[in-house]
Amino acid sequence: MSPQCRFCHAPLDQSVIDLGHTPLANSYLPMNDPNAIAKERRFALHVMVCTQCWLVQTTETVPADAIFDHGYAYLSSFSTGWVAHAKRFADEMVARFSLPKSARIVEIASNDGYLLQHFKKMGFGTLGIEPAGHAAELARAKGIETRIAFFGEDQARALRTEGVLADLMVANNVLAHVPDIADFIRGFSTLLAPHGVASFEFPHLAELLKHAQFDTIYHEHYAYLSLGFVERLMTKAGLEVFDVIPLPTHGGSLRVLVGHRGAHAVQPGRAKTRATETEMQLERPESYAALAQRTAQIVADFHRFVKSAKQAKKTIAGYGAAAKGNTFLNTAQAGSHDLAFVVDRNPEKQNHLLPGSHIPVYAPAAIAQHKPDYLIILPWNLADEVMAQQAQIRDWGGQFVTFIPKLQIR
Repeated sequence: MSPQCRFCHAPLDQSVIDLGHTPLANSYLPMNDPNAIAKERRFALHVMVCTQCWLVQTTETVPADAIFDHGYAYLSSFSTGWVAHAKRFADEMVARFSLPKSARIVEIASNDGYLLQHFKKMGFGTLGIEPAGHAAELARAKGIETRIAFFGEDQARALRTEGVLADLMVANNVLAHVPDIADFIRGFSTLLAPHGVASFEFPHLAELLKHAQFDTIYHEHYAYLSLGFVERLMTKAGLEVFDVIPLPTHGGSLRVLVGHRGAHAVQPGRAKTRATETEMQLERPESYAALAQRTAQIVADFHRFVKSAKQAKKTIAGYGAAAKGNTFLNTAQAGSHDLAFVVDRNPEKQNHLLPGSHIPVYAPAAIAQHKPDYLIILPWNLADEVMAQQAQIRDWGGQFVTFIPKLQIR
């Protein structure tokens, strides 16, 4: 029986890419548990496109509470670049929409308070909705009111009965994380004030296809989004996209500004992005055919690089125990025989094994201790930040390596 589209429920028959069975990308294994590897669970990671509504989506729905539990390891504040991005966003929104101090700012998937802290410092009332308990606790420690919950229409109605109405709602890199995307957006329609603004940021499907960003595919990303689909999604909930701003984050993202239908003047950015997607023919099945072939080429390049480095007696390590890195390594069927270790600034990930590849994760100090010849930057979207932080490897002749969209040694 064919899987059905998450949004329009049409049968799915157009494959985009099948990455096999892999563990959850953020399910790090404790080093001190001898049974952890044996207990590791794997799920199908197959992406298809609905040729009715053009939502690109995974076929396997891993329960959200299996992903965003108390041990969910991703914390936004460990990327200084991302925190700076959040600060710029806060300043821009306050200036652009002349937000009064009485405005209520609500962020969905607020993580550890990386964004709301900037609004709070400016004196605004803030509220975070965050399903991962540990991240929510860290936000609360910063004085940011945070509810531990999955957001949707029921949650929004409950907040309205408490008198909560949002002048600005923010959802950064979460729209792809919800299995029932229609219910999620109905929550915005319910909670958003009549002239309020909702801001969504998400990696742009066009960039994924253009640059073969297959490593952005993992189980907690149920969907891969185009503006065309997002407009259909918003329209069904009585909302309207009134502006679109391309962003460099996460390898190429869109910031989509949304309001109740007719509440805001439509800006030229919407038409520009529509034109880009039309040129790329994102609503034609053949536009998805090349991703699997390009992925196979990138994986082949990885194996050739590793083989050459090993023959030359060079050591290889990785930087960033990122979810995208785990997809990359598992797609390449890599392991500790390829990368000696990976480092990460997040102490929640240190002294763990990466899911699937079982490569050990250490603190960044391990780089200076072991002096690898090559440092593969797994979160390639942060390459400039990482190369600046780890410039010390040049002292012993070390080089940085990235593989997306192609092999670069620098």
